[in-house]
Amino acid sequence: MTARTSVPPVPVEPGAASAAPGPAPLAPRAKLLPALAAVYRAQLSRARVARIPLLFVATFQSVGIMILMRGVVDGGSGTEARAVVAGSSVLVVAFVALNLLAQYFGQLRASGGLDHYATLPVPPASVVLGAAAAYASFTLPGTLVTAVFGCVLFDLPMGGLWILAAVVPLAGAALAGLGAALGLLAPRQELATLAGQLGMSAALLLGVLPPERMPTPIVWARDLLPSTYGVEAFARTFAPHPDWGAVAVDLGVCAAVAIASLTAATWSYRRAATR
Repeated sequence: MTARTSVPPVPVEPGAASAAPGPAPLAPRAKLLPALAAVYRAQLSRARVARIPLLFVATFQSVGIMILMRGVVDGGSGTEARAVVAGSSVLVVAFVALNLLAQYFGQLRASGGLDHYATLPVPPASVVLGAAAAYASFTLPGTLVTAVFGCVLFDLPMGGLWILAAVVPLAGAALAGLGAALGLLAPRQELATLAGQLGMSAALLLGVLPPERMPTPIVWARDLLPSTYGVEAFARTFAPHPDWGAVAVDLGVCAAVAIASLTAATWSYRRAATR
């Protein structure tokens, strides 16, 4: 018979059996700018197919409003014609940045899509800013087409159209922040859609109609609308000798409102994602 060889037991250190492996360290959170760029590219590729047809609708809507107003507003150097063209141009921004973004965040909250973003190691501000920037990026072509058509229709000079490079991002950021906040704070998706539609209607009525024909309380309400200052800055450039100091003040107010609205949207995102 073959003799069995016994294997000596391996010595175990005291307390080693009760030691459990600790949790794996988490990856560091992404920085704001790289996370913002990633969210922006993702939102831009997602919205490219779905939002371009709506951008045509927004542009066609603004052009149609100018054609209707041409019957009651004289062209040339009148302040009413400037208000109509500037307000109709910024209305494209309101349709996309305010209305559609309110619907998007309302749908995202109702479908549980915020949980996906909450699990990512990205700052909340990058989600809001990335989505807002992606939606606002689609507004520049439609705004430019509307402005050129309005200048031809009302016989206004086109030398100041370059100011749209500042008006569109500032007004777009202000309206996008407002739209995101409305969509995130609405308790139901239907209310988010309703809030976006009401906001766009306010931008239509208070931005396109000449302020000279409005009652004083309506003019006060117009001053509370974020896009008003972008409309005023653009309308001033149609004057024979524009007051560039006043244009800079209007753009500065629009930038301050944009910062405030985007801050409110970021707070609304944190509140909706943690509930």
